[in-house]
Amino acid sequence: MRIDAHQHFWEMARFDYPWMPPAPSVLRQSLLPPLFGRILARNRFDASVLVQAATEIDETRWLLGLADEYPFIAGVVGWVDLTDPRVGEVLDEFQRHPKFKGVRHPVHDESDPEWLLRADVERGLEEVARRDLAYDLLIRPPHLAMVPRLAERLPGLRMVIDHLAKPRIADGILEGWARAIEEAAQIPSVFVKISGLITEDRPGEWSAERIRPFVSHALECFGPDRAMFGSDWPVCLEAGNWKHTLAAFTQSIGPRSEEVREKLLAGTALGFYRLDGSGLTLTSRK
Repeated sequence: MRIDAHQHFWEMARFDYPWMPPAPSVLRQSLLPPLFGRILARNRFDASVLVQAATEIDETRWLLGLADEYPFIAGVVGWVDLTDPRVGEVLDEFQRHPKFKGVRHPVHDESDPEWLLRADVERGLEEVARRDLAYDLLIRPPHLAMVPRLAERLPGLRMVIDHLAKPRIADGILEGWARAIEEAAQIPSVFVKISGLITEDRPGEWSAERIRPFVSHALECFGPDRAMFGSDWPVCLEAGNWKHTLAAFTQSIGPRSEEVREKLLAGTALGFYRLDGSGLTLTSRK
């Protein structure tokens, strides 16, 4: 089995995406399941985890509707307003859908550098933890110092660091990030995604040689039982294509046993997101 643990869909006329680069960016077009399903099939991947791209509650409902329509979507990580006093009721609504697996918020876009530790956010994350849902951390290296503090306050919260926290791959700067990754890895409930890395490299000329030190360090700290592959499609189109993301992953992890590869390419994602892998096969795609 092969699972892409991090991808997105968007429809330009349906929601706002303020983070998106201006035209003529390749991202400024609707990118939807039929195209991605063909990409997965060509590359013999069985399923994906679909992650929010807009900070709108209706987008989460839309993503869950897509998951009903397209069997290859094994799980959905949606957006909710964590500061809403009624966030528990919203989570209860979404959790009635069997493919709702977690929550994400673009923390790195918040003006408050300690947004994650705000009391109202903590109350929302407590509701996420109470329901044994996952929390995707969309952060940058300066935010990593908050992860141990958040884990201390909410030991039951299962977290995954998206895109290795977007380290400075293009500049080759591991200092600071490397130590913070080590500290985050000391927390058993924290996982990491090897995803979104070709877009952190030099525009249009990603290099496995530049990416490898960051991936090697993360794998050394977390191990394959707490690391997973994600393409970050279609954001990756700014730097290449889906196959480039897999090539960068394969080249950066280097020679590994089949057991390790199985964990990175499926097993860890299945366990972390509590995915039902029984019906996920290449022939299940629509």
